[in-house]
Amino acid sequence: MKIKEIKLHQLLMTMKNPFTTSFGTQQKRFITIVEAIDEDGVSGFGECVSGEDPLYSEEFMDATLIALKKYFGPLVINKEISHPDEVWEIYKPFKRNNMAKASIEGAVWDLYAKKKGITLAEAMGGTKKEVDVGVSLGLEDTDELLLERIGEKVEEGYKRIKVKIKPGRDIEMIRSIREVYPDIPLMADANSAYTLDDIDTLKALDEFNLMMIEQPLMAGDVIDHAKLQKQIKTPVCLDESIDSYESAAAAIELGSCEIINVKVGRVGGITQSIKIHDLAKKHNIPLWCGGMLEAGVGRLHNVAITTLSNFVLPGDTASSSRYWFEDIITPEVVAENGVVKVSDKPGIGAEVDFGKMEQYLVKTETLTEEDELDMIMYN
Repeated sequence: MKIKEIKLHQLLMTMKNPFTTSFGTQQKRFITIVEAIDEDGVSGFGECVSGEDPLYSEEFMDATLIALKKYFGPLVINKEISHPDEVWEIYKPFKRNNMAKASIEGAVWDLYAKKKGITLAEAMGGTKKEVDVGVSLGLEDTDELLLERIGEKVEEGYKRIKVKIKPGRDIEMIRSIREVYPDIPLMADANSAYTLDDIDTLKALDEFNLMMIEQPLMAGDVIDHAKLQKQIKTPVCLDESIDSYESAAAAIELGSCEIINVKVGRVGGITQSIKIHDLAKKHNIPLWCGGMLEAGVGRLHNVAITTLSNFVLPGDTASSSRYWFEDIITPEVVAENGVVKVSDKPGIGAEVDFGKMEQYLVKTETLTEEDELDMIMYN
């Protein structure tokens, strides 16, 4: 398998509703769809999940595009690749830039599966034919509005409800939810909004029988999370702290969490996600797949990784229509009663609809063998 061309389709999409976390509120989403085309003209697709600003992580879309064009695109064009795992080895000398790496690697995985005539899930070693999904709800101006949103999603059958919290919008908000919905599977996501100085607040969440509290402390931290987990009953789930196999191994060794949220882009791609999956399974740490406000391509990659056996908790991969007026794939991702069926079609299992994509397209940049690796240092 030899990649002859990489296209970077840069989109500006508007979500149906504003989405608010402890970082702030957004409704516009810049998304780059990576298309890797081989010598036979077959295309594989990946999605870059970098944010517009370096808030969730140090990566942001403008810098990611530079990295894709200067390094990660030219590094794989015209390379003979027999398996997608080789992409990680090609990129290994380059530090971090995980979301950039993952977007091209994801396209190579999709291309590989299509060439083999198998699903992306099968290419990864997944066996499930359907996956349970939950839904992630942003902060609302009032508890009443949030309860209304929760009611809608409970009615739609999602397997768990995730709500965002931050200082001042935590204990009483969760209490109001539990008063109306005492038994629903409920979790809280702090997006690293707290410190150990807030231990009393975090302990107070124990009374609400939450499935977990996600990333309560600083992004990248495993030391303070280990201290926190020893003092609270609610399971700690790490998100922003798990950006590599090594960080997952450290968190497990230290007892920093009881659950891990795997985001393919955050950890550098599918190959690394599988390694983390196998490590966590060995240590009886359950996994689930988190979302990054993806369009359809990224959403389908998330469905595929969730077919691995240790993804035992519902993920964030809600229906396309939850976020977008019209997604860029046909058919769109649909969750029915909290379940997404895994397509049996090769690769990601849906077609990228260029007609739909046109309405969001800002520009497409094409990389070929003429775009050489742009480095000062060389071997």
